[in-house]
Amino acid sequence: MSNQKIAILGAGPSGLAQLRAFEAARRAGVENLPEIVCYEKQNDIGGMWNYTWRTGLDKNGEPVHGSMYRYLWSNGPKECLEFADYSFDEHFGRAIPSYPPRAVLKDYIMGRIDKQAILKYIRFECPVRWVAYDEATEKFTVTVMNHKTGEQEVDEFDYVVVATGHFSTPNMPYFEGVERFPGRVLHAHDFRDALEFKGQDILLVGASYSAEDIGSQCYKYGAKSVTISYRSNALGFEWPEGMEERPLVTHLDGDVAHFTDGTTKRFDSIIMCTGYLFHFPFLPDSLRLQTHNCLYPDNLYKGVFFQNNTKLIYLGMQDQYFTFNMFDAQAWFARDVMLGRIQLPEAEQRRADMDQWLKRYDGCSSCSDSIDFQAGYIRELIDQTDYPDFAVEKQADLLKQWQLDKKEGIMTFREKTYRSTVTGTLATELPSSWLDIKDDSLEGFMSLSFIERQEKLEHEAETA
Repeated sequence: MSNQKIAILGAGPSGLAQLRAFEAARRAGVENLPEIVCYEKQNDIGGMWNYTWRTGLDKNGEPVHGSMYRYLWSNGPKECLEFADYSFDEHFGRAIPSYPPRAVLKDYIMGRIDKQAILKYIRFECPVRWVAYDEATEKFTVTVMNHKTGEQEVDEFDYVVVATGHFSTPNMPYFEGVERFPGRVLHAHDFRDALEFKGQDILLVGASYSAEDIGSQCYKYGAKSVTISYRSNALGFEWPEGMEERPLVTHLDGDVAHFTDGTTKRFDSIIMCTGYLFHFPFLPDSLRLQTHNCLYPDNLYKGVFFQNNTKLIYLGMQDQYFTFNMFDAQAWFARDVMLGRIQLPEAEQRRADMDQWLKRYDGCSSCSDSIDFQAGYIRELIDQTDYPDFAVEKQADLLKQWQLDKKEGIMTFREKTYRSTVTGTLATELPSSWLDIKDDSLEGFMSLSFIERQEKLEHEAETA
């Protein structure tokens, strides 16, 4: 009988993937599975997908984990995050558009979870305070604060899986004069509702996905103007009237921002879309992954196993084109190592393998190269486990098309449709433009009269 014990830190998409990997093994009849304890700081599963209006601290005085905002829609095709073993068709019983809003996506993600099977492993409102490793016993000691009992708890584990994410600790820049800016200054982490900025001239600092998306949301919900300030490269989209890009801010003089091209503009609010820090305050230096947001963090063998201690596992630490199905691929691979089905090579061989992937990553010179790189990484993982095979390469092609569609129309790309690589179903179309659909609740979205592509083509032919 197995006497191994595994700690999973976090019950977001990555932690849930690891739990499901072990549940899949149990359902397949694997005996003597290890004991599993999953610690989650929030009071529900879902991680970043748990929307809350709160910012700063939660009810327990813990830093709010989520960066989710009220009107978020998927900014990539749902067909590229579809689970291999649970399709959108199966969940909704009908075809839906390729870019659903937040509440719809979360409903899908949660629909795959067998809560009765999963919840027994999870201890909610239990943020991890410290993880230590004893070389002599080869065990981890994990200390957590159980807010439900008001007491700290300590337990020993053979493996620790870090699935706490890396989009929660803001990277906050400083600009001279920002402390005297009379309006609101916030990080994207604390952005919740675009309606707050209705009628305002807002400045977004950063040229990332968050700047692109938050800027679009604010425009959609009535901001007077949106200016995106970039450090090195502009996003380069053809923005609608009222949106523009300018080079980096040099300083602020009251409510006036000065830019490196010598121009100035007055603003009501500033949103820092400047990324996040990898932050693991519960780990000592010897166990802490030190990296930046990239497609292949160094010192993680197969992007998962910490080189200095392979009993420490990191999930979901990559920058992401692929998301949920990549977490699954990692979790299944990690599970099979923990179960002894896959043997890890010695340190020198692991180092050589990482160097090979890093060299390949250095050769990426475009988004298409990067998409293919991550697809190749996922393919290598799933080919070694019993995770259901899925068309990774076809999904990579969809992601490349997504990039082109955004260039064609940054405000209209969410109206494009794609075909599922899992079921072959063609997504339906929105009945009106994305900009015009303001009710993006689950009920509101699913009550829309989606348009079947063939029906639309026939209608256009009849009226031509």
